[in-house]
Amino acid sequence: MAPRTSSDIATEADSKLANHTRRLIALRLLPFLFILYIANYLDRTSVAYAALGISRTLHFSDRVFGLGAGIFFVSYVALQIPGALLLGRWSARRGIALIMVAWGSLTVLTGLVHTPAQLYGARLLLGAAEAGFFPGVVVFLSHWFTRQDRAKASSNFIAAIPLSFIIGSPLAGWILGHPWLGVDGWRWLFVFEGVPAVLLGTVAYFYLTDWPREAAWLAPDQRRWITQRLEKERPLDKNRLTVWQAIRSGPVLLLSVVAFLQYFVFYTLAFWLPTMLKRISGFSDVRLGLVGTLPYVVCLITMLINGWDSDRTQERRWHAAMPQFIGAMALVGLIVLPRSTGLSVALFSMLCITEAFLPVFWTMPTEILSESGAAASVGMINAVGSIAGFAGPYAFGYLASRTGSFSSGLAVMLVCSIAGGLLILRAPSNKLQQSV
Repeated sequence: MAPRTSSDIATEADSKLANHTRRLIALRLLPFLFILYIANYLDRTSVAYAALGISRTLHFSDRVFGLGAGIFFVSYVALQIPGALLLGRWSARRGIALIMVAWGSLTVLTGLVHTPAQLYGARLLLGAAEAGFFPGVVVFLSHWFTRQDRAKASSNFIAAIPLSFIIGSPLAGWILGHPWLGVDGWRWLFVFEGVPAVLLGTVAYFYLTDWPREAAWLAPDQRRWITQRLEKERPLDKNRLTVWQAIRSGPVLLLSVVAFLQYFVFYTLAFWLPTMLKRISGFSDVRLGLVGTLPYVVCLITMLINGWDSDRTQERRWHAAMPQFIGAMALVGLIVLPRSTGLSVALFSMLCITEAFLPVFWTMPTEILSESGAAASVGMINAVGSIAGFAGPYAFGYLASRTGSFSSGLAVMLVCSIAGGLLILRAPSNKLQQSV
């Protein structure tokens, strides 16, 4: 065996430093961000299960519920880019803390509604409060994770979406069935899901760190390594983009359209799955909450696997497209096959695989754009995509009210799944910054 040279020893030391730093950053940030995103989705989608109780006590129609679920995204979309820029240029730590305290408080207040107008107003305010959270966190992750780890980091963060449903579905079903102190269970649902966001936002202010250079929990050599590594991985185009240049570039517009199509499918499913499953199965609220977790268990597993494999192969486009094609096959089954509880749960589980698209997709903007354009572009893409958060649930409810069937709404989702999968295959590779 050849003797080890000083170069070999130095390389081994650098490798140990890199691996230790990457692990330490992941352990410090990802579990906490994961918990924050669970709280975010519990607050945002609590209305899906609350609708079962609201329809019984306030007698809101499907159309009212669809508008109430979707109107959240009017203010959410309007403030996406300003919110993303605020967190990107000011302070992610302070911004995330402020956003969480605001949205948690507004979720609690949603439990006081009595009329459709009050529901619409509460949802509008909640959308405004939450607008900067997701794009801000996507940019925040790019400040800490190298390209080698970015899809895994995104998948570990975004996996909070299905887990929030896994936790929230049985919890919501149980709370709905237990009125307390003469107050309906659906009102308590908003209270119990809003308070944790206020508490976590307070903790976030003291726990998060904006940049590696500010991290007292990293050793000096670890701060130097991660800062230098991220600097080397920045796109070749060092010209600073204005907000307008970033959001009007062709690749960003393409990603925005793909986000709209995929979000149309996801938000429609998220807000209408409990209602569809309830009418197909006739389950009690508690049993519905338990069965409703199964599709999201499948979603969680496939999301983590897809993000891991995308980082392993450093391939993004097919890893973003295939989940959408699988979802399209599930939608065909839901439209043409006979309705039964077991088959419907299986097809809804297959449809949830479409969400494995998300962690891979959200690595693309920050990998292909210079830092100056990333925040605005992420805000733009999420804003356009989130328009579907309004359009999807509302259109689905409108079509269900007009036709007396869910089939027409499912057909629209099918078109979106196929189109989104085909379009993402046309996205440029990591050299996309050359186009802007």
